[in-house]
Amino acid sequence: MKIISSTSNKLITRIGLLLCLLISGCGDVLEDVQDLSNYPAQGTFDNIQTTEAYLAALYASTLPTWPVNVGNYADEGGGIIGPDWITPINTTMKYWPYDVVRRINIMLSELPKGIIKEEDKAPIMAQAKFLRAYVYFKMVYYHGGVPILKIPQELTDDLNVKRNSTAECFDFILQDLDEAIAALPPQYVGDNRGRIDQAAALSFKGRVLLYKASPQFNPDNPYNNQYWEAAYAANKAAKEFLDANGYGLLENYTDVFETEGHRENVLSVLYSDPVKTNGRGEDAVRPLSESKNATGGDQPIWALAEAYPMLDGKLPGDPTSNYTYDEDSFWVNRDPRFTANIVWNGAIYELSGKAGRRQYTMPNIALSVDAFGYVVQGESHYRTGLYCRKGIMEQLPPELVNMNDLDWPEIRYAEVLFNFAETANETGKPEEALQVLKEIRARAGIEAGVDDMYGLTPGMAREEIREAILHEKYIEMAFEGHRFWDLRRHRMLDRLDGLRKYGIMAVAVNGHSPEEVTPEDISKANSNELLPENFSYEVAELITNGPKEMSMPDTYYFFPIELTHIDKNPDLEQNIGWEGGTFDPTL
Repeated sequence: MKIISSTSNKLITRIGLLLCLLISGCGDVLEDVQDLSNYPAQGTFDNIQTTEAYLAALYASTLPTWPVNVGNYADEGGGIIGPDWITPINTTMKYWPYDVVRRINIMLSELPKGIIKEEDKAPIMAQAKFLRAYVYFKMVYYHGGVPILKIPQELTDDLNVKRNSTAECFDFILQDLDEAIAALPPQYVGDNRGRIDQAAALSFKGRVLLYKASPQFNPDNPYNNQYWEAAYAANKAAKEFLDANGYGLLENYTDVFETEGHRENVLSVLYSDPVKTNGRGEDAVRPLSESKNATGGDQPIWALAEAYPMLDGKLPGDPTSNYTYDEDSFWVNRDPRFTANIVWNGAIYELSGKAGRRQYTMPNIALSVDAFGYVVQGESHYRTGLYCRKGIMEQLPPELVNMNDLDWPEIRYAEVLFNFAETANETGKPEEALQVLKEIRARAGIEAGVDDMYGLTPGMAREEIREAILHEKYIEMAFEGHRFWDLRRHRMLDRLDGLRKYGIMAVAVNGHSPEEVTPEDISKANSNELLPENFSYEVAELITNGPKEMSMPDTYYFFPIELTHIDKNPDLEQNIGWEGGTFDPTL
């Protein structure tokens, strides 16, 4: 590989600020910084500032942001995934970032030749290896085994590379992670917060091994295969490391998403107003009456609302619960995470800093852009009667709604606990798994009960604990981009196939239907005097112009390689189950 061009001192100085901009979110907005995405400038890896700037660009190309509408793929959000959502000829659910792999490989190949201090090289190389493991892992859980490239390819190389087996890819990912762990500091804090450290790498290794052991990759032996023990050991090691280094659950669930730099976030993607904002996509999640340009993202469906237990941890309607459940007061005496995550008709939602503001969704009471009902003129985009509260900066006015700068918790301590619980349960340690569920529920504010079980059933079998873990993660991590992937790796997409989605519709206020609302009703709504209990409700199927049922065929357990890549490289095999497919992506 040739290192091309030179750069001025002024440009080096500007590029040197890029790490602060992309990783830490501080500094001024930079202009005309040279694009280092393909070939680094001459001397890049001889200068610590430009080396770190190159690394920062890799972070920005690799780590994700807040997911929006990923809940639509599952039983969280309102969108309907119809037939032929994924095909080999479209780009949906395709992940093939070999441009990023090339840039990472350039750093791994060229940095050892640079003249920066050796003690600076090791952690930078380690972070690059983590990033390579990260992108390869995503490719593998999307598609199965993919070509392993350890050095940057040249045009003179044979570019028709075959796919490596899935097992070989997992070995490669784990090798990169082990080498990264060995060279990283235990924990980055202060100005270095947001960098990959041992805490992040150990936690991510646990996630990788959980997937490797999962039914997705082991359909013939889903829960008794040889990989579960390694997954348990890795997640136990991650949990113990985090515990020893000050990580843990915050006391207040809401603080996880509305404060920064705390002990629950293991790996954060940082945002900072005005340099790097709107990772949450708040302008697309808020009700349109308090946003601009877009609306409807992450709207909870009734299935998710029903999934939250009562205050004693029992599901709504459970005859053993201490709390009576009524659909017309569905929000009363619920798990506090219900209020933390979901906004319902008449609930307090003080957007734009409006004290006492209530969110209405009934037609002719709510503004039409927020309403869910058959009488809304021109209704075509689904509404669910519910909105998402998680990660929203309620104080922002509509004109600044895209200035949300809350960090994205890519890995948080609660996920590590869930991964540990799953692997403990599958390796014959049910008490360890149940202890995790108790800790999660205790933090949520669920009552312990006289048996200190937090609403959990004593004496659950392995399969029952497995379901309890999945259910708890469903509500604890709602709209954090886990639910679809959790069902997929457990080969439970049949729970989504044919699913019809429903919302909760306010059908009357003070006995008046939407067509019969009175000036007094409207006046009270305008002054936020109408309470949720002033309305009556019906569970209603979402109003859409498209499909009514979800379509999740078994072929979605491994997504196809996009045909454009196969056309360019005939040595790539398509996955079994897709037209012409001969590649087995399982272990």
